[in-house]
Amino acid sequence: MMGWFSRRGAAAADEGRWVVLDVESSGLDASRDRLLAIAAIALRRGAGAPRITLGDSFEVVLRHEAAPVDKANILLHGIGVGAQGQGVEAAQALAEFERWVGASPLIGFHVAFDETLIQRSMRAALGRRLANPWIDLADVAQVVRPDVSGRSLDDWMAALGVQCAVRHQAAADTLATAELLLKLWPKVLDQREGDDWHALSRLAAQRRWLPR
Repeated sequence: MMGWFSRRGAAAADEGRWVVLDVESSGLDASRDRLLAIAAIALRRGAGAPRITLGDSFEVVLRHEAAPVDKANILLHGIGVGAQGQGVEAAQALAEFERWVGASPLIGFHVAFDETLIQRSMRAALGRRLANPWIDLADVAQVVRPDVSGRSLDDWMAALGVQCAVRHQAAADTLATAELLLKLWPKVLDQREGDDWHALSRLAAQRRWLPR
């Protein structure tokens, strides 16, 4: 049976543990389309740059039975009708994700899409939302590397030399996003905002003042 798995160290979740995530969906309308899968990986903070912790990760496919078939979309993310039908019931999957995340801040690339899908699914399945702070790495990237004109994750991966095993597969995209953050980290420090979660948040907030 296709379902969730999680691996997590013993340390309590706090600002010393950031979570990078990505979702797969049935379409591009986060206000209407279905959440199909979530993948996430933790970054540990200590002295120096954040560290990707492969042993502290999460992945789940949500169950959708008799769902409309969108062949083009399935070809993109690879989660077929059979995999969706054998996934984990939404309430169980999202409750497990909530427990695994704990209080960790959440980071994604163009994260508003991920946030909308997850929060909408949380409300529908569990009657509540995640209270965690969210930050868009795309905003941080544009602030600390204004010399890069890219907008998509593919653009930034190409510009900074990040490889991705399988694009549009949540686990691979999550790892690529985490690696992109590490590539950006020296430029984050150059901004002299600090090296904690709040520093990333301040940098992301600066994006609103940049020319579009």
